Amino acid sequence: MHNPKKAVLTLSDGTRFEGFSFGYDGSANGEVVFNTAMTGYPESLTDPSYEGQILVTTYPMLGNYGVPPRREKNDVSEYYESERIHCNAIVAQDYSWNHSHWQADRSLADWLREEKIVGIYGVDTRALTRHLRDHGSMPGKITVEGAEDPGFYDPNEENLVAKVSCREVEIHGEGDRTVVLVDCGVKHNIIRCLTRRGVKVIRVPWDYDFNTIDYDGLFISNGPGNPDMVTTTVENLRKALERGKPICGICMGNQLLAKAAGASTYKLKYGHRSHNQPVRKCGTDKCFITSQNHGFAVDTATLPADWEPLFVNMNDGSNEGIRHKTLPYFSAQFHPEASSGPKDTEFLFDDFINLL
Repeated sequence: MHNPKKAVLTLSDGTRFEGFSFGYDGSANGEVVFNTAMTGYPESLTDPSYEGQILVTTYPMLGNYGVPPRREKNDVSEYYESERIHCNAIVAQDYSWNHSHWQADRSLADWLREEKIVGIYGVDTRALTRHLRDHGSMPGKITVEGAEDPGFYDPNEENLVAKVSCREVEIHGEGDRTVVLVDCGVKHNIIRCLTRRGVKVIRVPWDYDFNTIDYDGLFISNGPGNPDMVTTTVENLRKALERGKPICGICMGNQLLAKAAGASTYKLKYGHRSHNQPVRKCGTDKCFITSQNHGFAVDTATLPADWEPLFVNMNDGSNEGIRHKTLPYFSAQFHPEASSGPKDTEFLFDDFINLL
């Protein structure tokens, strides 16, 4: 049977949580954050927005449905949100050594070992989550029995977008209209949602000067870390705002569009990472259930006069999107492509395509 090694998660404030290894028997460090989703660990693990983080799942069990096969469809992963796992480690209360799902081709533990990602279980994730809610997300480190101490590491001090963006220009889909997709750490379902709507997508690296391309619309993707680090994209966006062509941003794209417009951003205490965040469209009574994964937010008080908030978070009042009052520019802090998660807001892709 299984004989897992002991493992310890230590936070930068000295708090310790003991557990057992079910993944790669090594060490890991990063920013410790929690996700309240009840399902979707293959999508979460491959979401580039988790780059450099230690992911704590508040749902008590992991691994019961294994992981799907690696397979591509239309040049993107069919079941995953990128080509690899991006978080540095994952933490759970319990791990199921027996998995069962008709699509599964291996266990979560096998996948973690293949990609050398640490996973620990047996941790009181309720106490850990309460601690992070009270004190905020913070650096942490995990040491599995016999492994070296990795020390602490704060991923927000470096440009994480540069680590996860594509390296070369790629073409996805086909159609009479062209959308430039600025890859700041794009989830593959954004590409699926765009190509399904009959447009040609030109995916470019985060620092590519997309203003040299003749496009019908510009799309800025999600991505990890601090938007203040992504200055090159912001400068290119400022030039794009002078062209008057439709622009849409998601997550990091919302923050970068706001910065290009002249607004500022700030770090949230513990971020929004869940499948059930209620968001209201400003000026209406319409409320949507959204999927989210971000640690920074736009300061709406700093928006210029010709911009306004588009959505607001009903839990804490933070910004969830902005739009220009007269020009075809808008963005959402949440994930309308929502993989995995609710698809209440996928209509925003239709709104963008209709503007082209």
